[in-house]
Amino acid sequence: MTHLAKFLGATAALALSAGAALADPALIFDLGGKFDKSFNESAHNGATRWAEETGNSYAEVELQSDAQREQALRRFAEAGNNPIVTVGFSFMTPLEEIAGDYPETNFVIIDGVVDQPNVRSVVFNEHEGSYLVGQMAAMASESGTIGFIGGMDIPLIRKFACGYAQGAKAVNPDITVLSNMTGTTPAAWNDPVKGSELTKAQISQGADVVYAAAGGTGIGVLQTAADEGKLSIGVDSNQNYLQPGSVLTSMVKRVDNAVYDAFQAGENIETGFYVMGVDNEGVGIAVDEHNEALVTEEMTAAVEDAKAKIASGEIEVHDYMSDEGCPSLDF
Repeated sequence: MTHLAKFLGATAALALSAGAALADPALIFDLGGKFDKSFNESAHNGATRWAEETGNSYAEVELQSDAQREQALRRFAEAGNNPIVTVGFSFMTPLEEIAGDYPETNFVIIDGVVDQPNVRSVVFNEHEGSYLVGQMAAMASESGTIGFIGGMDIPLIRKFACGYAQGAKAVNPDITVLSNMTGTTPAAWNDPVKGSELTKAQISQGADVVYAAAGGTGIGVLQTAADEGKLSIGVDSNQNYLQPGSVLTSMVKRVDNAVYDAFQAGENIETGFYVMGVDNEGVGIAVDEHNEALVTEEMTAAVEDAKAKIASGEIEVHDYMSDEGCPSLDF
């Protein structure tokens, strides 16, 4: 079935469609756009899957600035959309401020925590998934040097990098892990040119596998790695198809499932704190026709063993956000 999504432009958050049906869910993307081939696009895929399976509609908006966050939340709530799903940690402050004004509306924040009775906070154990791809990077590396390129320099992205370094050093304690962040403002999520520059710099230092956790910036990382004959690792969505034969794998973060589940639950969604990790398939690796020739049996065995041990607690991957420290990487 074809879904009827209510598309809102940069200014349309001021005037939602008068035809919006009560209790239609809504989705607010983070900066970078819903077709960033990464975090936002995964959320979009989950909403689209729900709409196609149910034949129902939903509202959505792509923000153009931070200033529009609270505005979009209030307009959707006043229009009767429920639940309202927000994508990204930057919604924490505006959601904390407005959730109490709409006690009959349920909100969902992905990648953030808001302690309000009508909010579901969904977080991911990105460090666990990053540990798995770190193992694969170390096994694939011939130079003994691998790289990590993050987007905005925030604790969440350092969490990715720290897990990646731990996985790599579990395979090869002597491996060198290079780490760079793209910037310190939200513009860092959508700067593929800077991503390309950082990739070239890491390759010049010997990196032959580069993991990008940088939203749209990562497109430049994957492209440049392919151009230079090196391997890359995608993030959030399955990005293997972007550079077939060059992307070793992608650390998939099932943002799509978080959105799908929220929409499926509807206005009666359970609120509270939800964690998606290795044990409930909230994070993992992607293997398909675009990268299967790169993934060895040894890599698969190592990943499956680590997944089981992480789920059981035998392997405890340090979470950078627990103490803003990393035993395997200096920032």
